[in-house]
Amino acid sequence: MRQGDGLRGIVAVDGPAGTGKSTVTRRLAALLGARYLDTGAMYRAAALGVLRAGVDPAEPTAVSEVVARRHIEVGTDPATSRVLLDGEDVSREIRGPAVTTAVSPVSAVSPVRELLVAQQRRIISDVTAAGGGIVVEGRDIGTVVVPDAPLKVFLTATAAQRAARRAAQDGVDDVAEVRRAVERRDRSDSTRATSPMRAAADAVELDTTALDADAVLSRLHELAIARGLVVLVARGRT
Repeated sequence: MRQGDGLRGIVAVDGPAGTGKSTVTRRLAALLGARYLDTGAMYRAAALGVLRAGVDPAEPTAVSEVVARRHIEVGTDPATSRVLLDGEDVSREIRGPAVTTAVSPVSAVSPVRELLVAQQRRIISDVTAAGGGIVVEGRDIGTVVVPDAPLKVFLTATAAQRAARRAAQDGVDDVAEVRRAVERRDRSDSTRATSPMRAAADAVELDTTALDADAVLSRLHELAIARGLVVLVARGRT
């Protein structure tokens, strides 16, 4: 990999929790001087807005009404990627356990997804219209948000490995409970009526079970080059 190469276009990366998605997509964007969009953070901000309003995340009508009144902003700088809810920086709070529990039912509400998908598409369009590149991560990027992305990747890993990663990341000792939570989220995301999590038909599926972040990053970089999305800045050619 060469620092200084530039990305032109869209890299869409989907997959369940614990596959290393956030780590490698952020690093890929930084490596290629590209923008970065964490769509999951937007749904987490929406879930936090619902919790702050005292609304049950399992009540779709009330959830829709609350989210429609909230103003969610996400940064696209991979070095910072701040998340604002009604002008307040909630980047840390949205990673807490309460939001982690609430985000699945909130993100399954169709009007919420429609609202945030429209916002995501505007962000992506603004970047690409200016000739830039963006790495977008989520669970429905390649199938719904930008189905025409020139590179779509779907990351996978065993439930055991994903739970171990999540437990280590969150400093949790009970890996078995984390695994149950991971599997519950998988079921919810893959069976929801709107935009279920699945690999796009033309996505490259990459199993990260036995790979560290550097290996996954290297593979994503190779794929971006193979699709003609990387401008070799130092050599002045593609």
